[in-house]
Amino acid sequence: MKLNKTDIANLLPHREPMLLVDELYDIKKLESATAVVKVKKDSFFVQGHFPGQPVMPGVLIVESFGQAAAALTAHGLDKATYENKLVFLMTVEKARFRNPVIPDCDLILKIKAIRSHGRVWKYQGDAFVNDIKVADAIWSATIVDKK
Repeated sequence: MKLNKTDIANLLPHREPMLLVDELYDIKKLESATAVVKVKKDSFFVQGHFPGQPVMPGVLIVESFGQAAAALTAHGLDKATYENKLVFLMTVEKARFRNPVIPDCDLILKIKAIRSHGRVWKYQGDAFVNDIKVADAIWSATIVDKK
């Protein structure tokens, strides 16, 4: 099973330019998945972060982890359960940035659900560019009703 950007947009409320995840594959229902973020030379953050030496901001790497986890969770729940719901980031327990993410690459996110308790889910993820680990994080999110 593989989800493209349109499929992901149908699961998440994010829209351009903040919809960062382009693909989700190797999906194990409510357990794990691999996501692809295509970091482009014309990505919205490139012009100002940093001129002449663009780097993807760490906070957007964490956001990408969160979006990938939200898509994994939304895709795994049955439609009736997820209807009129959103997944919100609650905590970032640990985030480490090991190498800069330079535009014109695929950022590969390997995410895993560690546990769930009611509407709260905890995840861990590792990010890679060309098989080199660039970041990792542990975070939690909750499913809430849309207003």
